[in-house]
Amino acid sequence: MSEEITRLHQPAAEVSEEALERAEEMIEREEGVHNKLVGWLAGLVGTLAVVMSVFHLYAAYSIVRPEHVRAIHVAFVLVLTFLVFPLARRFRHRVMWWDWLLAAAGIATAAYLIAGGDDFFDRSIVPNQWDIVFGVALAILILEAMRRTTGWIMPFITVCFLLYAFFGEYLPAPWTHKGYEIPRLVGHMYMTLEGIYGTAVNVSSTLIILFTIYGAFLQFSGAGKFYIDFSFSAMGGKPTSAGRTVTLASFLLGGPSGSGVATTVTLGAVAAPMLAKVGYSKEEAGGLLAAGGLGAIISPPVLGAAAFLIAEFLKISYLDVLLMAVIPTLLYYLTLFVMVEIDVRKFGMKDVLFEQVESAWSLTRKYWFHFLSLISIVVFMLMGFSPELSVFWATVVAFVTSFLRRDCALLSYELLRGREPLLRGFLGSGFIKAMQGGSLAVLNVAATCAGAGLIVGVVTLTGLGLKFSSIVLAYAGHSLLLTAIYTALIVWIVGLAVPVTASYIICAVIAAPALIALKVPEYAAHMFIFYYAVLSEVSPPTALSPFAAAAITGGDPYKTTLQCWKYTTPAFLVPFMFVLDPAGQGLLLMGSTKALAGADWGSIAWVTFTAAAGIGALACGFQGWMIRRTSLLERSMLVVAGFALVYTHPVSDLIGFGFIVIVVAMQKLRRAPAAAAP
Repeated sequence: MSEEITRLHQPAAEVSEEALERAEEMIEREEGVHNKLVGWLAGLVGTLAVVMSVFHLYAAYSIVRPEHVRAIHVAFVLVLTFLVFPLARRFRHRVMWWDWLLAAAGIATAAYLIAGGDDFFDRSIVPNQWDIVFGVALAILILEAMRRTTGWIMPFITVCFLLYAFFGEYLPAPWTHKGYEIPRLVGHMYMTLEGIYGTAVNVSSTLIILFTIYGAFLQFSGAGKFYIDFSFSAMGGKPTSAGRTVTLASFLLGGPSGSGVATTVTLGAVAAPMLAKVGYSKEEAGGLLAAGGLGAIISPPVLGAAAFLIAEFLKISYLDVLLMAVIPTLLYYLTLFVMVEIDVRKFGMKDVLFEQVESAWSLTRKYWFHFLSLISIVVFMLMGFSPELSVFWATVVAFVTSFLRRDCALLSYELLRGREPLLRGFLGSGFIKAMQGGSLAVLNVAATCAGAGLIVGVVTLTGLGLKFSSIVLAYAGHSLLLTAIYTALIVWIVGLAVPVTASYIICAVIAAPALIALKVPEYAAHMFIFYYAVLSEVSPPTALSPFAAAAITGGDPYKTTLQCWKYTTPAFLVPFMFVLDPAGQGLLLMGSTKALAGADWGSIAWVTFTAAAGIGALACGFQGWMIRRTSLLERSMLVVAGFALVYTHPVSDLIGFGFIVIVVAMQKLRRAPAAAAP
């Protein structure tokens, strides 16, 4: 087994500019085509972004009427979206007259709502002509904002839901309903907190933007670079070090960001050459990078934007959502670590020894404070702070602790000592860049949340969720297993076309009722839907994480997607444990801190162990390798064992562990070990 020396921090130089440009295109597919403005336009957009961050930080700490927070939030999102995202690619890097007009209209819709006071909401059943004008205008503005930030698919789906609300009386049973005219729709969507300004925008305006601001503070204080450096230093020196480094770094980077594509690209630019050197093909390297990025969406403390929505839909604390995510997240990364171990043995990968600039201990001793703010979020929530205040104070912690080292300070030491011009130094500081970045990072998610409000409004107004769940139950014959399979397929199909956040919102209101009707706890049903909504990140045509990874590694995008599925599939069978048997809910730690107090810890430990064993069996079965290369019979037995262990029942557990023991015995007794593939 040959050895190669790879210098820490240098692999990024081996990634071509063309590859990084292709990766940037993948990010634009998720976040929209951005303008790169200069001069006074750049200053105006930056100022608006800072003001938006200041407003939301103030609203987190002080008391502001909820309808005002949501309306102002949507107005900021619309204004910045129309200035930052062009109408079409040929209008990039400039602001056209229609962009100014649309931005002004976005401000007008919020100003009209706020000026109307309580009377505005009181007449939601019988809106006047001006109400209708502003309500229709807001719906059109949101559709255009979604188109600019996420493409045509989400606006098209939203329009289909609106058409369903209009023409329900002409549809066949069981889809039929009485139909609603524009005044009734405007009253529900614009003049209540059930439509546009409903749950999704509430979460976007209170939690999601605060976490994007917090993530920006970590980024500009150098936390991201530290997490990568720490992972490279901690994992170097063994054949599995390359894969382990990607897995650990994706967890550290992804936890605070909650973005799969951003994590994939950031890590891929550094780690792709290292993966190639140890023996990964372009597609395998891209698949592992994308799988690591996918973990960002299901990893505490941020998860993805959908996690905040879970807390709001279920009316539980965000701490409870974090609690439910702990064991599934550990099982997900266990899957990646097992796959990495198998890769090394299966493909005979080479050693990589890092000529380390610094040891992991030395880095930790210098930059330990980058972990502090992550821990502080959970500590503040345990102290009884609301999620909004917890992330607010965590952001303060990140800001204050950045001054512990000169190279991390968000305001330069020279500025603080009066040795640099005050205005120029402050405007160019990391603090201002973080405030700008936090607001700009939320635009595509916030636009999606506003559009999802239209969808949720249609579902609640027409009763579509109950109709849809009754149809699913009828097709499944009220079988829990079939209902879970159908629900997973529905979420996956919806996720083929829309991002994770939108996929979760749509399926939470139309598919979750079917599971709940079969006595599945609400929290288990929503977590089941959340995990399958995450699959949209690796499912064509919106397989953005694998496509971004392929752009960096130079691999085929679709083969990279298949490799990503190979790495992630075992973990995505675990959600079936949430819903098929009450014991499986132990993986979610019983759904809350209160329920956990009286939980059976022995049962939780056992179901976690069987889940881990099932994941290991499936990983070995899918890879075709255990102690050595498996025969077709052994591979089949491992896959069956994995599926059996996913179903939490004593008989299925016995079958699963029995097959694993048999396969281990067969491999141990085999006289001639298979040679590793070159």
